[in-house]
Amino acid sequence: MAFMSISVAPSNAGGASGLHCVRNYTGLRPSTGLRLFNAGISIKRSSRSLVVIRASDTGEVSLKKTGLSIEECEAAVVAGNGPEAPPATPKAAAPAGTPLVQSLPLKRRPRRNRKSPALRASFQETYLTPANLVYPLFIHEGEEDTPIGAMPGCYRLGWRHGLLEEVSKARDFGVNSIVLFPKVPDALKSPIGDEAYNENGLVPRAIRLLKHKYPDLVIYTDVALDPYSSDGHDGIVREDGVIMNDETVHQLCKQAVAQARAGADVVSPSDMMDGRVRAIRAALDAERFEDVSIMSYTAKYASGFYGPFREALDSNPRFGDKKTYQMNPANYREALIETQADEAEGADILLVKPGLPYLDVVRLLRDNSSLPIAAYQVSGEYSMIKAAGVLKMIDEEKVMMESLMCLRRAGADMILTYFALQAARCLCGEKR
Repeated sequence: MAFMSISVAPSNAGGASGLHCVRNYTGLRPSTGLRLFNAGISIKRSSRSLVVIRASDTGEVSLKKTGLSIEECEAAVVAGNGPEAPPATPKAAAPAGTPLVQSLPLKRRPRRNRKSPALRASFQETYLTPANLVYPLFIHEGEEDTPIGAMPGCYRLGWRHGLLEEVSKARDFGVNSIVLFPKVPDALKSPIGDEAYNENGLVPRAIRLLKHKYPDLVIYTDVALDPYSSDGHDGIVREDGVIMNDETVHQLCKQAVAQARAGADVVSPSDMMDGRVRAIRAALDAERFEDVSIMSYTAKYASGFYGPFREALDSNPRFGDKKTYQMNPANYREALIETQADEAEGADILLVKPGLPYLDVVRLLRDNSSLPIAAYQVSGEYSMIKAAGVLKMIDEEKVMMESLMCLRRAGADMILTYFALQAARCLCGEKR
């Protein structure tokens, strides 16, 4: 339907002068005092003004300035000679055959708050920004970046070059937090994982390089023995296959101090040994690293979603499994025991791993702790979305963003995700 345009000009002038304004008045009701005739007729209001109404096929309303003062405009309105608005937009027609029914007697219609993009944005409860994302990066001793077969789009980055380039890309889109995972040469692995606290090892060298290049970069580290263990477990393995708790914690403390000395901002024990947060906090404080934070893997489950990660680090256990120290996926209340222990021992951040399959646990920690909550969208979650996207079963970008928003909605303040750079580009408006 054509809209109406209204021109208001002094009747003794040949035309209106001044700025030409175009404005959309869709939805305003016309005054009952205005009589509409065929398009193009003029209605004489007074000796001072002339109102001309014209039909517009473009949907725009043209109002020319009259040159009247504010007082004259107000006087014209008070006298009933003000300009009229165009007619209201008619209600859209329903499809043929739509039944005619009486309106349901509903006091509340939640859809009213969803009817336009502007309203939906106004009432959105959860937001995701690049600042909520932590980018896990795999590093190795090589010069070249090597693709990880089970994780499309992810690489083992050369610590001298590829790592710096990937961090630079992430920072360009607002991701300024990373976590490092090393692929350690087999020749340096041992049953007690002593390479973990070599201060000239791969991770400390990478930290020092990154801090030299990007002093404000927030660097998280992984505190666990599995990348350094010849047995592939997070702790020292006894002859009978038992993971030794207290002896492992002793090694973890030395690892955390070595990482802090290199410049790590946050050390992240992922081993699930009992008492390790208290011991690491004491070790850091004893070395005057009181400002180094601890992000504890509070609820880390013995999950099947870790497979691609273990390929990336070549850290599969040689025997046994990790169920004697990682949590049972069937357990929910047990996460509260771990939460209370980590809080009491001095953790600064609590993490749930994996993420999406454990949204209920994320919410449990959020409701029972005032500490920041992190969630790890692990390699299996990432690879499934990537694979389904390649097969055109899903829209990869939409599912990626929805999955991250779900983690935020469940209560995660921050998300460790291999999608960090891709999601940040999407959030910043870059086309896929």
